[in-house]
Amino acid sequence: MSGQDRNHTIDIIRGVAVMGIVLMNIIAFSMPQAAYLNPIAWGGEGLADQLVWMAGFVLVDGKLRGLFSLLFGASLLMLIERTEMAGGDGRQRHIIRCCWLALIGLAHYLLLWWGDILSLYAVVGLIALAFVGKQPLELVKLSFLAFALQFLILIAVMVGLYQATGAATAPGADPQAIAYTARMLDGIGQPGSALITADVALHRGGWEGIVADKAAHLPGWWLSGLHYTGLEILGFMLMGMAMLKGGFLVGLWPRAQYLATARHCFLIGLPPMIAMALWAWGSGFATVTTFGISFAWSLPFRLPLTIGLAALIFALIAGREDSAALARIGAVGRMALTNYLATSLVLTAIFYGWGLGLFGTMSRAQVYLVVPLVWAAMLFWSRPWLRRFRYGPAEWVWRSLTLFAPQPMRIAAPKTGR
Repeated sequence: MSGQDRNHTIDIIRGVAVMGIVLMNIIAFSMPQAAYLNPIAWGGEGLADQLVWMAGFVLVDGKLRGLFSLLFGASLLMLIERTEMAGGDGRQRHIIRCCWLALIGLAHYLLLWWGDILSLYAVVGLIALAFVGKQPLELVKLSFLAFALQFLILIAVMVGLYQATGAATAPGADPQAIAYTARMLDGIGQPGSALITADVALHRGGWEGIVADKAAHLPGWWLSGLHYTGLEILGFMLMGMAMLKGGFLVGLWPRAQYLATARHCFLIGLPPMIAMALWAWGSGFATVTTFGISFAWSLPFRLPLTIGLAALIFALIAGREDSAALARIGAVGRMALTNYLATSLVLTAIFYGWGLGLFGTMSRAQVYLVVPLVWAAMLFWSRPWLRRFRYGPAEWVWRSLTLFAPQPMRIAAPKTGR
């Protein structure tokens, strides 16, 4: 497979990721934050709503973000290699690129949506730079170590939560312990909590109030994101580097090997994820149980399922990279940053109070009717744009800022003879 084809294949996978992540983010756009972790916190009273949550938890949650992270790690290496082959300083360019990405992410968070991941990618991407010279096996080991450390952090959180709830429910419990535990439960998705009510009121209000609230919570939001997901993201990035160096992410493996990898990874990851989804359902989506499953206990299985998903995509598209449908998905991937930001703009305009104001008015199953419309828009406009321009709008801005000069944007029309 030629280098051009291999890059096109990665674009296709990136396109699948940017489209697929809407399946989980749609909940965070349309409902209180608590609904992301627990379906009955908001909009999930019906059986269809709960089944949709279970399917998303098993198949999507954390896996599409993981796929993005794998590709970010691989892209880091490719950028450095291309820059240095052209006589530039690849590491310096990556540092500059990440600094601008952090600012883009910060603007995205403040002006549009609280669920921004770009600024975290930027910071973790700077950390990942320290490992670019490692061999594939070393990168795999370091990836496992990062996941193990992240899991230990999440276990510590859950132990503290279990201890607090135990103390609050013990005979003769101290009133302060009861009040403290009640606040903790409100913070992790207790149905009917004051935090959920306030969240709904905020996002049904004006743009200025939403921005002011996010600005006030910026330090805590950013630090908690880094604390609870930073090592996981790093683990995925390191694995992405290893997979690029090992030929996985450039399509060098035989199709049968990709299929075998997908099968083995799904056998490792799917049974425990299905069991945890049934556990949450059987508990009646009890607050602590469901939070623990979503927040902590599912973490070890995201890596095999993400790798399995990537392997399955490679197997399915092998030999079909130039088809019209995959070309459109690849165009979505080439404009991943633009499509990610545009999705935030469109969905906040639909659900937030400064737009159509539909926040919290639809059930979990109903909001998924919006997802195909978002996908259709991505597929409709990305390829025609790239026929005329070299980059997506956001990609052009990012590249121009990184190189400190406006980059050529329009594709020159072919010269015709007289």
